[in-house]
Amino acid sequence: MASKEEVEAACMPLFLGIGLDETVAKNATKNPKFAKTLEEVIHEAGAASGCPKAKGNLLYAVASKYPANALCHRPMLLGYIMCEHMKSNAQLDGAFEYLRRVGTTEVDKKALEEAAGVGVVVTPDQIKAAVAEEVEGSKEKLLAERYRVNMNVLLGAVTRKLKWADGALVRSTLESAVEALLGPKTEADLAPPEPKKKTKAPPAPQQPAAAAAAAAAAPAKEDKAAEAQTAEPAAAAPPDDPYSFLPKPEVNNGVHTTVNFSDGRIMRIANSPEALSAHLDRTGGKVMTRFPPEPNGYLHIGHAKAMFVDFGMARHYGGQCYLRYDDTNPEAEKLEYIQHIEEIVSWMGWQPWKITYSSDYFQALYDLAVQLIKSGHAYVCHQSKEEIEASREKREPSPWRDRPIEESLRLFDDMRRGLVEEGKATLRMKMDHKNENYNMFDLIAYRIKFTPHPHAGDKWCIYPSYDYTHCLVDSLEDITHSLCTLEFETRRASYYWLLEVLGLYKPVVWEYSRLNITYNVMSKRKLNKLVMGGYVNGWDDPRLLTLAGLRRRGVPSTSINAFCRDIGITRNENIIALHRLEHHVRSELDATSPRTLAVLRPLKVVITNMPADHFEEVEARTFPGREGSEAYKVPLTRVVYIEATDFRLKDEKDYYGLAPGKSVMLRYAYPITCTSFRQDPATGQVVELEATYDPDHYKAGRKPPKGVLNWVSQPAPGQEPPTFEARLYDTLFKSEDPGALEAWLEDLNPDSLLKLSGCVMTPRLAAAKVGDRFQFERLGYFAVDPESTPGSLVFNRTVTLKESKPVSLKK
Repeated sequence: MASKEEVEAACMPLFLGIGLDETVAKNATKNPKFAKTLEEVIHEAGAASGCPKAKGNLLYAVASKYPANALCHRPMLLGYIMCEHMKSNAQLDGAFEYLRRVGTTEVDKKALEEAAGVGVVVTPDQIKAAVAEEVEGSKEKLLAERYRVNMNVLLGAVTRKLKWADGALVRSTLESAVEALLGPKTEADLAPPEPKKKTKAPPAPQQPAAAAAAAAAAPAKEDKAAEAQTAEPAAAAPPDDPYSFLPKPEVNNGVHTTVNFSDGRIMRIANSPEALSAHLDRTGGKVMTRFPPEPNGYLHIGHAKAMFVDFGMARHYGGQCYLRYDDTNPEAEKLEYIQHIEEIVSWMGWQPWKITYSSDYFQALYDLAVQLIKSGHAYVCHQSKEEIEASREKREPSPWRDRPIEESLRLFDDMRRGLVEEGKATLRMKMDHKNENYNMFDLIAYRIKFTPHPHAGDKWCIYPSYDYTHCLVDSLEDITHSLCTLEFETRRASYYWLLEVLGLYKPVVWEYSRLNITYNVMSKRKLNKLVMGGYVNGWDDPRLLTLAGLRRRGVPSTSINAFCRDIGITRNENIIALHRLEHHVRSELDATSPRTLAVLRPLKVVITNMPADHFEEVEARTFPGREGSEAYKVPLTRVVYIEATDFRLKDEKDYYGLAPGKSVMLRYAYPITCTSFRQDPATGQVVELEATYDPDHYKAGRKPPKGVLNWVSQPAPGQEPPTFEARLYDTLFKSEDPGALEAWLEDLNPDSLLKLSGCVMTPRLAAAKVGDRFQFERLGYFAVDPESTPGSLVFNRTVTLKESKPVSLKK
């Protein structure tokens, strides 16, 4: 097997030749299986010598999303692309959906072209008319909010009317129409929003991210002189329906999928009118979804996306969503994980309709297994795991595949009663051992485990597999939409096969892309390795994108939901940039976190023209520049502390900190001028400054210095300020996609956590409690860590005030 370096060397010229960006091409080579598929697609399309970028992107989409059950038709589809009869991703998605339905059967080219919009010409005049209609309908809003209106909402409305229109032309036409209405952007349009009175918006129960959207504010803008005043958040435009592409429960009687057998048989699976009618009677026609985590670890941000999809869809349509524990493997599951999941689902703002366990249905699942054996669709097998894998590679049947039904029934009962040794027998579904889809290769339905179950106790010693359980419990709970990530797409055939042979109601199955974020790993196996191997400090380590880690770091759950809404629900496999998540976090923290003064690396400054017993209080604001902001008092004495990084021995152009002979403004207080400094003789490090202040600055109306510094003084003459520990976080990994690396643990960033002790704060901040969030002016957003104790606070920096460089570029 070729190494990753060999794959990259062989494939990069080919991938770059079809116009892929270098980063996209390189990432494609990191997955050998995908790289091989993309290479095959390029050769099938006759594009090995290169092609325009637009076609190359479509070839990449074919390699990513082409339905596995219709591979025989792929060359035909590539022909449509290369002769430019299909020129957009929307057309490809329509074609994929049609081909997924027909599988290996003969393609009706007219139906395919109709599904993909081939030959449909949307003229510039049609686009112009649709844009004009949308702009006219939003005219009042546009005139009121001008260029602050969310243009993507208008763009989405137009593209839904003109499904096959050229997206770039629609966007440019819309931008021209808006500019014709509003005129060119003015300075006011480009400036941050004006401060305005905060009004509490009514709750929007159908929008799981509404709280985040309503709290989102323009990020605080800080120049090198001082931080600008923060504007009050403006109301967000209502989002589109992110679930509109999914069928409604009442039309769930189309063909869900076709299962192709190795002998040429095709099983077209759909609900009968009677089954659908009975289902609708039981549910009242409501949308029914489920969030089904396995309680074998802590939830991460990928589960937040799944919650947004599952709970969000049910809430949006007034339906109901189960929290269902997929607890079929007692060896990996713990009560700790079960309790964590329920707690974190609540923290994310979701309320399950019911909390259930797959183990609640163990008796029903066992009864269905007996029915499966009696109908000739299951048998007891004695092959070991290794023997099953070997026979799968050779597509050879199990020696016990055709054992008599009565014998399998007797043996299965022996397994249930604990009369068969662990590992000596399994119950396997009699599917299609020669099928190209390995998920149709007589999957295991039951295995023996003499392990007590954390929920069911010691009643059972046989446990159903995921492949057997998941679809059956979906059906038993009358789920309308079984939503899961793309790696489960190949399991569609086995999911529907089992429901079909048992004559049960069938939900709609739809797969969406996993959430992958740069500089992080999302695999539960890798997260478990990091935690159990001691590479991080537990499941709630703030460097991890576990939800417990994000919560501990100070990330609001509503900003996570806003991020999930922003990235959307698509089938496009990609890696989302970390800064997109941080943008939503900053937006909410900017709107909700009171400002305060603190110093992380204290440098002592003695104000020599201030009496030794001087004490006064200056007035600061929790939200400077915001109407109704609370005022609070900050003590000022002869000794103050500034950031050590705000002093240099030599002044420079565009440097706004302190230097010998230079003046700066202490935030909320007075200008000070550095008159002298003292260095450690051994290290040369500056350890103390002397300065003078200008007490008549305001009375005299003198122009303030450009530089504005955060500071903390002694709360009373001779009394040192309270101290705390600050924990500053960087990305856990150095590479954008560490999960694609073979030696991924070697990519850990040694500077991912910096602990600073002896940081100083104002007395007011010393009263903070665990979970409280603040903006330390000029330093970032911080939250009180659970390890804090009275008199010994620990603050985690949630995010910096503005986006920082990726770790790979910092050095």
